[in-house]
Amino acid sequence: MTFDSVICGAQIHDGTGREGYAGDVAIHGGKIAEIGQLDGAETAQRIDGRGLALCPGFIDAHSHADTVIHRGHHQRLLEPLLRQGITTVVGGNCGMAMAPVSGRFRGQALSYLDAFLGEDQEPYIGWETMGGMMETLDHRGTVLNCGLLAPHGMIRIAAKGLERGLATPDELRAMKVMLADCLEAGALGMSAGLQYFPGLSADEEELVQLAELLTPVDGVLSTHLRSYSNTLPEAIDELMTVSRRTGARVQLSHLFVIPHVNGLVDKAFYAATRLGAAIYKRLKIPVPVDQFMRSKLAHINREIEAGMPMGVDAMPTGAGFTHAFAFFPPWALEGGKERIIERLSDRATRARIGDSITHGKSVWPHREADTWSMNFFQLMGFRSVYVMAVQSDQNQRYVGKNFVEIGKERGVSPFDAVCDMLLEEDGRLLVFETPSWPGDEFVERSVYAGITDPNVSIVTDSILLGTGKPSHLFYDCYPRLLGKYVRREKVLPLPEAIRKSTSLPAQQLGIKGRGVIEPGNWADLVLFDPDTVDTRSTPLEPDVFPTGIDTVMVNGHPVVTPDGYHPDPRPGQVVRRGEA
Repeated sequence: MTFDSVICGAQIHDGTGREGYAGDVAIHGGKIAEIGQLDGAETAQRIDGRGLALCPGFIDAHSHADTVIHRGHHQRLLEPLLRQGITTVVGGNCGMAMAPVSGRFRGQALSYLDAFLGEDQEPYIGWETMGGMMETLDHRGTVLNCGLLAPHGMIRIAAKGLERGLATPDELRAMKVMLADCLEAGALGMSAGLQYFPGLSADEEELVQLAELLTPVDGVLSTHLRSYSNTLPEAIDELMTVSRRTGARVQLSHLFVIPHVNGLVDKAFYAATRLGAAIYKRLKIPVPVDQFMRSKLAHINREIEAGMPMGVDAMPTGAGFTHAFAFFPPWALEGGKERIIERLSDRATRARIGDSITHGKSVWPHREADTWSMNFFQLMGFRSVYVMAVQSDQNQRYVGKNFVEIGKERGVSPFDAVCDMLLEEDGRLLVFETPSWPGDEFVERSVYAGITDPNVSIVTDSILLGTGKPSHLFYDCYPRLLGKYVRREKVLPLPEAIRKSTSLPAQQLGIKGRGVIEPGNWADLVLFDPDTVDTRSTPLEPDVFPTGIDTVMVNGHPVVTPDGYHPDPRPGQVVRRGEA
């Protein structure tokens, strides 16, 4: 046999967590054909891997890249993913995806997507079902592999519209039909965004009835929890209860902890955080700010050891991102973007929204009135929320600033600054949230527990729209893991960091034929220099490619080489449940 290519002399880290070993890897027909000493093998291309490490392509189990992968220029938008070694993304997370968008509430579904993605999606969506979207991606081609989760939020909109309240029996039956259709098309499972509207209106019984469809097909329920703050223990227990009642595999999405800080002590908390960060930066004292997360992970790991089919993922950063609407009371979000804009335009209703934020209670289970748990303006203060992306030219100067700064500049309160910008941007306003400021290493220590835990995979939770400041993880998630946490801080050995980024997410999401270097698996591969792989990206200057990544292959096609980026022909595949 003449191989398509042979990677020679690399230190092979196969993704299982075992120590690396020297060898050659031959590729044929997009798959790994042979591993060993292949000096005399006939091949069309020989790649010199001496002095470099070879591992499986990174699998990002919690991505939002699916929101642009259907676009004609997606290979340009998603270049930062390939440049850092990501070869497979799983989309449809947090209950949001580009399908299904069907029935009498299609307009509301498109309005929901419009606010998050910054423009009307109608011109780009030529389907109604998830199967239709997958077939479109098959036809057009993708630059990397993409699996999809059936999005509970979109399914709920299709059945009920953007309205609060429990699903009626008829609405729940409609949701089951749509979920079954997504699973039949090859969805890896279902995702839920229980901290977001409209997903937060679902109760445990709704989740159980839908999860019962996942168990027979070994689909996963991947969940943005109902809370990541004071009621995080209850939120974790809710996910576990759904698994116990149904037998379904579950995935706890992007585990993090948000401090529960009342607005009255916002300034004192912010000052204390800055002082802690300054001391940490100078003295590097390993303050155990991740202790609360460690205790939660210890509980989770005991359940996993006892047989619960549960996985966890986490981001190596101290800042998250979302839409500014997510921080508003659920009653203010009913009916879609146009209705929300009307409420913000009315002074009396705006004042009522502000009162809800000030006096809302984060009490379990966060489904009604002013009890929602994503009240970040109250939890952390307006100075902890930064503008990520806007659409208008006039507001570009605010990107990277927090709303206390913006309010002072505009001569209004921080709350009115948020509302006014939402009106000016027609609801299209993305934000970062962090207890202090983007890039604070002291706050980032709160995620160390997840980064080092053996049952936690590493994810980006990132989106790139081509505007504003994307999350730095869109450029540097895995090089950051390998450069900072493996080489400099030595909190993870290299084989374990690779396992947490390859075979572990593949196992958690049920992805077959990827995540391990072995004959017969797809040739998704990353060749990198373990001594130089690193990031130069920062939260405020994110769009910088990493160092040390030599070659990235998607299904045997070298998309990234020392010569540059080569996305065509688009070598990716749609990853369907159960298919290798």
